[in-house]
Amino acid sequence: MNWFEEYKKKKCSIEEAVSVVKSNDRIYISGNAATPMTLTQALAMRKDELQNVEVTHVLLFGDDPLSKPGMEGHFRHNSLFVGPGDRAAVNEGRADYIPVFLYEIPDLFYSGLLPLDVAFLHLSPPDEHGFMSFGVECLSSKAAAETAKIVIAQVNEKMPRTLGDSFIHISRVHKIVEVNIDLPELEPVPFTEVEKKIGQNIADLVEDGSTLQLGIGGIPNAALKAMFNKRDLGVHTEMVSDSIMEAIEAGVITGAKKTLHPYKVIATFYLGSRRLYEFIDNNPIFETHPTNYTNHPTVVARNDKMIAINSAIEVDITGQVCSDSIGTKIYSGFGGQVDFIRGAAQSKGGKPIIALPSTAKNDTVSKIVPTLQVGAGVVTTRADVHYVVTEYGVAYLHGKNLRQRAEALINIAHPKFRPWLEEEAKQRKLL
Repeated sequence: MNWFEEYKKKKCSIEEAVSVVKSNDRIYISGNAATPMTLTQALAMRKDELQNVEVTHVLLFGDDPLSKPGMEGHFRHNSLFVGPGDRAAVNEGRADYIPVFLYEIPDLFYSGLLPLDVAFLHLSPPDEHGFMSFGVECLSSKAAAETAKIVIAQVNEKMPRTLGDSFIHISRVHKIVEVNIDLPELEPVPFTEVEKKIGQNIADLVEDGSTLQLGIGGIPNAALKAMFNKRDLGVHTEMVSDSIMEAIEAGVITGAKKTLHPYKVIATFYLGSRRLYEFIDNNPIFETHPTNYTNHPTVVARNDKMIAINSAIEVDITGQVCSDSIGTKIYSGFGGQVDFIRGAAQSKGGKPIIALPSTAKNDTVSKIVPTLQVGAGVVTTRADVHYVVTEYGVAYLHGKNLRQRAEALINIAHPKFRPWLEEEAKQRKLL
């Protein structure tokens, strides 16, 4: 049987596709803009037929019907990264969270530590050889596809075909549901004056020919915009957004000086506008890989002048970084912060950067604090932190003792909070 005949044979209704899920199964759902909402909504309709189905995933996009109140006993999330869809369920005790480095997630499936019964994937149509692309999100979906007992594919005419280590053959898929729906979009939000100042402080640390890892939001967007006077920047990152596309079009990002994959943008997922999704479609500038490659610190470190730019919820005056919780309340996850911070630290000429506004809630709360909130998780340890950047400057902490760290961090805190921070540091005998 050729692949086209096999494809036609595996096409089915949405009801038939989700019927393969049984009580007590563990299922994986691809995430970000590749969240297969058609499949998850249909599975939610089977609530009363199913008990104790474990749902594992990274960041799901949009409304999640499987984690809503009333799903207890039927579906329970075991989240590898908490997002808006399942945050309430995790903090209310109706779902679970696994703290894990993003580069280690694929091995949870390959090793059998988290064996999968079913994988729900969102894929591009097959090419002439029968290969479907993971499109806008490879991450841990490739590992799930290669280890799950049953693979269900939501095949979307509008899913871009991204190149790299990002394909699954029709022979590996058991059931196919065809859709023709727009992907979720994330339009860029104009950055604030504070973010603009932070972005400029970051850009001042970046040399021509550096390779960048950028996250999501105003600070990385502002930082990249402030780098438009740089030359031959490269990208090895977790996520690609519109700002990277714009920098490529402007000739700022060329990848010409990269020491690993020159002229290529290496990423594991894409989140942005429709124009971004059209730009990456079949575009050989982009290579999409799973996180056990893109995020592995030893791989990241092979990029000379690697600049890792990550954010935080709060940083204490010794350099401990909390970025996954607000006190005891889980907000997100480890993600790739530590992966890239450690990779950049090992890179020749690399610079690991934690960037954050000095305050929150209209300047009423300092984000540089004497101690982290009770129950706050340390994602990036004080030994991992090299640069901390706010709108008030740059604190370089590597090789500094606790007294020097406190002085440097207080100097980039908001001026109204510096006397308080100094007094707290003195109480702790740090100053």
